[in-house]
Amino acid sequence: MNPADAIAAGSSMDMSFWGLFWGAHFVVKAVMLGLLVASLWSWAIIINKFLLISSVEKSMDRFEDSFWSGHSLEELYEDLDDRPTTGMATLFVAAMREWKRSFTNAASAFMGLQARIEKVLDVSISREVERLESQLLVLASVASAGPFVGLFGTVWGIMSSFQSIAVSKNTSLAVVAPGIAEALFATAIGLFAAIPALIFYNILSGRVARTQARMESFADEFSSILSRQIDQHVADRDRAA
Repeated sequence: MNPADAIAAGSSMDMSFWGLFWGAHFVVKAVMLGLLVASLWSWAIIINKFLLISSVEKSMDRFEDSFWSGHSLEELYEDLDDRPTTGMATLFVAAMREWKRSFTNAASAFMGLQARIEKVLDVSISREVERLESQLLVLASVASAGPFVGLFGTVWGIMSSFQSIAVSKNTSLAVVAPGIAEALFATAIGLFAAIPALIFYNILSGRVARTQARMESFADEFSSILSRQIDQHVADRDRAA
C-alpha cells in the first residue's frame, strides 16, 4: 500500500465511538465491554444506595419527631414492634426488647442490664451500617482499577497497531492514528467508569458516616435514659425490700 492509498484508507475509517469499538483488537473489545458492564453496575449501586440512604434518613427524622414528642417509651415500642424498622427505630426496638426481656426473667437478670443494652445498641448499629455500606466496595474497586484496566486495553491496542505498522512498513499518520485512537478509547472508557464511581463512593461514604454518627448519638442518649430508669427501678426495689 502506497502512502496515498494509506491516507485514503485512513480518511475513510469510521472514527465514531461505535466505529472505534468495532475496529479494535478483540482483547481491547473485551476490556471495553468489561468496563462498560462495570460502569452500569456502578450506576445501579449508586442509584440503589441513594434511594436506600435517603429512605433511612427520612425514617430517622420521623422517628426522632416521635421519640422526642413526649410519648411514653412503651407506646412507641408497641407501635414499632410489629412492623419493619430501620435506622434509629431498629436501635430503639432492639434495646426495648432487651429491657422488657430482663423484667420478665428472674431478678438476677436485671443485674448488668445496662451493659447488655449498650451491647445490643452497638450490634444494631453495626448491622445497620453494614447494610448501608454493602456494595460500596464495588464502587471503590471500579474507581481504583478502572483506569488501569483501560490502560491495559490501550497498551494492547498500541502494540497491535505497531505490529500492523511493521507488517505494512508504512509509518504514515493515516495508518498510525486510527489504531492509536482505538487503543486510547479503552482508557477513555476506563475513566468514564472510574470517575463517577470515585465521586459517588466518597459522597455515599460521607452520608453513611453521618448516618452512623446520628445513630451513635441517639444510642448514647437512649442508653442514658434507660440508665436513669434502671437506677430508679433499683432504688424502688431496695426501698420495697
